[in-house]
Amino acid sequence: MDLSSEESPAEYCRRIEAYLCRKNDGHLIRIVGPAFEQVTAWAERGVPLKVAFHGIDRYFDRYYAKGPRRRPVRVEFCEADVLDVFDEWRRAVGVPAASGASDGESDEGTTTRHGSLPAHLDRVIARLTSLRGGSDRTLDELLETSVNELDASRARAKTLRGDARRTFLDRLAAIDRLLLDAARVQCDAATLEELRAEAEAELASFRSRMPAEAFDQARRACVDRLIRERARLPIINFE
Repeated sequence: MDLSSEESPAEYCRRIEAYLCRKNDGHLIRIVGPAFEQVTAWAERGVPLKVAFHGIDRYFDRYYAKGPRRRPVRVEFCEADVLDVFDEWRRAVGVPAASGASDGESDEGTTTRHGSLPAHLDRVIARLTSLRGGSDRTLDELLETSVNELDASRARAKTLRGDARRTFLDRLAAIDRLLLDAARVQCDAATLEELRAEAEAELASFRSRMPAEAFDQARRACVDRLIRERARLPIINFE
């Protein structure tokens, strides 16, 4: 399935509408009027459909966490989550803000909301531990080593300052890279080619505004992100 933003606004809205219908258990809410303008603005910014879907998923996860659903969700309610996921995606793959973004939505204007370093380590350890109990056991040894190291470091993470903190953050980045490289090795040639094609589709609307070298770097980062999703690996880096 082509998940690029390189399609007509009407088709982009139709795909979002169909996805929202599935999330609403078949209840169709038409994207028309102001909602149509809102969703087409996502396409104009270059929000890939898959990223928009993840943003919608994030809203639904939070909505369900509050208790039984009372009414179908409208697309307007999902915009903040869609734009949050889009900003995370842009930063991960290294693409520029779309020309339609406001000044307040530049890289410098956005805020990081991943919380404290100890809380980040708790989430990472929980995710890695859950992977060890999954059906795919190929990374078990590496996952166990990583969990043990992170668990041993968790108690002192809160007090790290200066060079000690930077050294620890560098180590987190190294563990992240080690796990990602191991997950890449598990992908056969056909899978990697499929992920490259998906990365090309996600980045399609940015290609004309990026130098070739920057686009190649973004494509590599996008493939890494897709491998991470496929292996269900958490982001261990902390910025």
